[in-house]
Amino acid sequence: MTALAVRGGQKLQGRIEPSANKNAVLPVLCATLVSDAPIILRNVPEITDVQRINAFFEELGSTVAWDKQAKTYRIDHSTIAPNAKASLPQAMRASIMMIPGLLHRLGEARLEHEVKGCTLGAREIDPHVEVFKAFGAQESTEGRHIVFRRKGKSEAARMWLEYASVTTTENFIISALSAEGSSQIVNAACEPHVQELCAFLEKMGARIKGKGTSMVSIEGQPQFTAVDYTFDEDFHEVATFLALSAVTGGDIAIRNSRPDQFMLIDRTFAKFGAHVEHADGFSRLNAPERLVVQQNFTSHITTKVEAAPWPYIPADLLPIFIALGVRAQGNVMFWNKVYEGGLTWHTELSLFGAHTLLCDPHRLITFGGDKLRPATVTSPYIIRVAIAMLMVASSIEGESIILDADPIRRAHPDFVANIDKLGVDVSWDD
Repeated sequence: MTALAVRGGQKLQGRIEPSANKNAVLPVLCATLVSDAPIILRNVPEITDVQRINAFFEELGSTVAWDKQAKTYRIDHSTIAPNAKASLPQAMRASIMMIPGLLHRLGEARLEHEVKGCTLGAREIDPHVEVFKAFGAQESTEGRHIVFRRKGKSEAARMWLEYASVTTTENFIISALSAEGSSQIVNAACEPHVQELCAFLEKMGARIKGKGTSMVSIEGQPQFTAVDYTFDEDFHEVATFLALSAVTGGDIAIRNSRPDQFMLIDRTFAKFGAHVEHADGFSRLNAPERLVVQQNFTSHITTKVEAAPWPYIPADLLPIFIALGVRAQGNVMFWNKVYEGGLTWHTELSLFGAHTLLCDPHRLITFGGDKLRPATVTSPYIIRVAIAMLMVASSIEGESIILDADPIRRAHPDFVANIDKLGVDVSWDD
């Protein structure tokens, strides 16, 4: 059991260089399988899932060189033999995005029935199966594996998603690269990390229209070229450090090259009386003396933070705003419209002395303003929840223990080191 000891009560101050977005890095790494051209990726974080993908590429026969200190990843898939075989890493959700590249390169891919990931609720694979079949793959079950096979050329497809799934959208886009003709996806996810995948593919030679919208068209079979690509800062991490500043009464600036993505996030911080400034490539939150929930003009309606597919507030960011909710004076309703298991951890907040009410699997009310106390809490296997617990602990004088905090390392390898620089006394107990 990996635990974090947090000795809080300090106002955090300083400047931070964030890491890249895990949810952009992983699909880009998976998408490289369609190309034989050499690729250089920069600002690649040393996280568990990248380590798993790297091991898979080596087993497959790719030529890879990862300079972890420089955060540079060089890859060349042209060395993969036509009859190569390798076992997909099963401990991460991103494995399913390897399938389009494997079908393109080897004509076959195998996936275990149970693909792991954060414990947010049901994570069905049916939409992905529909994508692969739409591009000509045949699906069968062999033991505990789902096997996809494709013979011959793939033809263009058109698909209208039931909901704007990020990973399904990414699988469709990657699959379409190998198909003859123009493919189109309707109700596509348009999160920043989906846009970044498209930006990488365009730099590699792909022809994509509609990036960042709900209707995306992809011209198949481009001539891929060598590419040198640098990942943007992770907007999740930028928002998280801003929230840490707000919850501890601090003053933190964090590098952010995409403030254009923060208009709604900024408005959400403002609901707690905290205001974000963007200038000179940095985003800064100089916290007020006290967080106070701002009242609606329609006074009988509780202030809400609603999380749904982009351009709503991302569900992944909801926990950090819940942490603000238990510290701010006033009441807030949080609505997770994506995951039915994304709010069950709220009971751990009561150990800090927080007052919350789960209305149903998707809605939670925080009744803020209570005096909180240090506590020992247990994090579920959800990255941003572990961070939210760390945020609450950082705002309380005394030592708190967060058990099962290891998910933080899945997305943010330097996160604990960074908050230590900002003034939090924190240490791992492995």
